[in-house]
Amino acid sequence: MPDLKQMARLIFQNTLAGIDVSETMQRKLTLDGSRLWIGGRYAGMDSDTAAEFGLNYAVNLADYKRIRVIAIGKASAEMARGLACVLGPNFDLKGIIVAPHIVAPNESGSMQGNDVTSLADFEIIRAGHPAPDAGSFFAARAILDLLHRCDAGTLIFFLLSGGGSSLVEMPLDPAITLPEMQELHRALVSCGASINEINAIRKHLSAVKGGRLAAAAPAAMKLTLGMTDVPEGCESALGSGPTIPDPTTISDVHSVIKRYALLPKLPVAIRAKFDQPSQISETPKAGDPAFALSRFTLFLGRSDLFHHGHRAAEAQGCVTVCDNSTDDWPLARAADYLLGELLRLAAANPGRRVALIADGELSSPVVGDGIGGRNAAFVLECARRIAEITKPGTPLHFSGQNQTAVRNIAVLSAGTDGKDGSSPAAGAVADGETFERARAAGLHPAEFARRSDSYSFFHALEDTVVTGPTGNNLRDFRVLLAE
Repeated sequence: MPDLKQMARLIFQNTLAGIDVSETMQRKLTLDGSRLWIGGRYAGMDSDTAAEFGLNYAVNLADYKRIRVIAIGKASAEMARGLACVLGPNFDLKGIIVAPHIVAPNESGSMQGNDVTSLADFEIIRAGHPAPDAGSFFAARAILDLLHRCDAGTLIFFLLSGGGSSLVEMPLDPAITLPEMQELHRALVSCGASINEINAIRKHLSAVKGGRLAAAAPAAMKLTLGMTDVPEGCESALGSGPTIPDPTTISDVHSVIKRYALLPKLPVAIRAKFDQPSQISETPKAGDPAFALSRFTLFLGRSDLFHHGHRAAEAQGCVTVCDNSTDDWPLARAADYLLGELLRLAAANPGRRVALIADGELSSPVVGDGIGGRNAAFVLECARRIAEITKPGTPLHFSGQNQTAVRNIAVLSAGTDGKDGSSPAAGAVADGETFERARAAGLHPAEFARRSDSYSFFHALEDTVVTGPTGNNLRDFRVLLAE
């Protein structure tokens, strides 16, 4: 019987290879003389026609005296490296890279592959994630200083990836301190609000979020290339939308504060802002002159993750289906639903190996002081169910459906950034033998779940998925296999 756990690992590894950030930049940017095509070139089509049909567009680099790059997020160095590789040594790139304190592979400034250029002309700033720190304030000041020097002769590339909300921060009111912003962060992430609700508050207090970086250089041409770990249509959540119009309003902010009874939890200086709404400035909206010379292009997103995951699973001979419906679901509900869908897929394809690819972030409250994250917690949640489903000779009534028992199931869940909560792993993998092996080793899954210690459980079984920092940051990735 093939080892489905190893197959799940291989599918994840090949999916990561398919969404390599630098290679994607080089694939989706095409340089033709001094014209840079964003999204790939369509032969015989000028940029206006391409834009009219929603295909792609081109910018003539020769129209600008200088090119500046501001790269923010977990994939900032790889995105900057990819852009530099496309433009080569004939264009003078300077700018700022803001990345988390964790050092990602190959971030020494030298190019991979062909050494045609380097990142030596970039200022690399390390800053806090998931909470802002002094580096976040320093990065914001440096970026605003650069933008204020940009004029009509400047082309600015904003390269945005996940994590930017904390990596670059500066309050609109200079009297608000870093400890107060950190206290605000703690209050927001623990109140139960959604990311859009959290960002509505962040944007209205920040000098760099909600379109305000675009507003800082109104005369310059601004091209934002984004890779996002948020659902399509919610791009303003990427780094709290520093270069695009903000759809949220001050009224929305007050509604969020009231809904989650946040006011008494806020630092005194910030609470005073909401006691006097006139002290809060509205963020730039669609139609604001700040965006007249600004464009946003999504370079990597959910569709890319699914595309490469689907291809990787089919390459292993699996009948494959993608499902994006479980984003933000509780672990138990997601486990029941996805395993149920896997069994339905298996029943529809008897004798075939099947794969279900899913993405998104699950709701996984921390209830103990163990080591782990939502990915390993999801796999632990699935492990008991898998043991029941694959028990020999047991017909199964599962998720309201009569299903024929399958011989083997494996489930892998991992973060595409290589990080799963407080653990050093990206996630974990389990199959029908996981519970029996745990029992033989004297491990009690329920105890590990109660301690929020999923990493320790799978580490003891040598079933963690460890990649190290990947330089990427799309959605969490799950693959469920059955035969």
